[in-house]
Order: sequence, then C-alpha cells, then structure tokens
Amino acid sequence: MRLALFEPDIPPNLGTILRLGACLDTPVHVIEPCGFPFSVQAVKRSAMDYLEHAEIHRHASWQHFQEDRRTGHLAGRLVLMTTRAAIPYTEFRFAADDILLFGRETKGVPDYVHAAADAGLLIPIRPGLRSINVATAAAIVLGEALRQCDAFPRSAAGNME
Repeated sequence: MRLALFEPDIPPNLGTILRLGACLDTPVHVIEPCGFPFSVQAVKRSAMDYLEHAEIHRHASWQHFQEDRRTGHLAGRLVLMTTRAAIPYTEFRFAADDILLFGRETKGVPDYVHAAADAGLLIPIRPGLRSINVATAAAIVLGEALRQCDAFPRSAAGNME
C-alpha cells in the first residue's frame, strides 16, 4: 500500500500525512511541484520527530511519477480519491499494492490525472459540504485499505499495538 499526493499545497497537511505514513509503515509519494518549497522545515512541526521514520519518495512531476509506474518501479493500481467519483471507498476492494492518490487541497487534480486513475473513489459526506481535509481523508481511506488487506503494522508479539 502506498499514499501519493499530487502537488500538495499546505505544508502541515503533508507533514501530517508523512507522520501517518511513518506510523502505519506506508510509503508516501510526493508528486511535485508543491505549492511551497518542500523542505524539512516546511513539514517539521506537523511531522514532528516522525519524519526520520517516514519513507518518502519525491517525483519531480506527474510525468516522472507516471514513468515510474510504466517502468514497473511503482506497480499497482492508481486509486484516486475525488469528490467527482460515484463509488464510496467502503464499497471498493483494495489490494495490497494499491497507490492511494490524493489531490491538491485547493484544486484537486486535473482531468489528465482523473483519466490515468484505475479507480475513482469518494468519502461520502453530508450534502452541502465540499470535502474533508486531505490528511483526514488519507487517514480514513488508508485505515480501511489496511484493514481489508490485513496490513496494519504488528508488534513483535504479532498483536496490533
């Protein structure tokens, strides 16, 4: 399972997602350019001391990310979380090698990203509201995907901590 962020705009959200990835042993792919200079300082407050435990992969552009997928360096289905989808994430069967893609906080993703996705899913929310914070959305969907794949990290004794 992997998380991917398309051109993130808000440093604290990226930091929170890096911390989520570190805690749940899930690599995070950052598709640049970001809406801010991507640095340790930019995300340190929200990632805290978990940053050193995060597995971060940076892609210079969408084209570089797609090239890694084409060459097999990043295999698996591309599962886009979007408010434009009709399928709730709870009705989807996740696979262990899925890439869960989340768009920019301010603009989502462009049509060419929608076209490249193998699946588009949404988190059902109350009518009249736009969306859930991207870091919160990543936690919700990643939790369900890991549950379905029985892929939560386990302690040395084999029990979840």
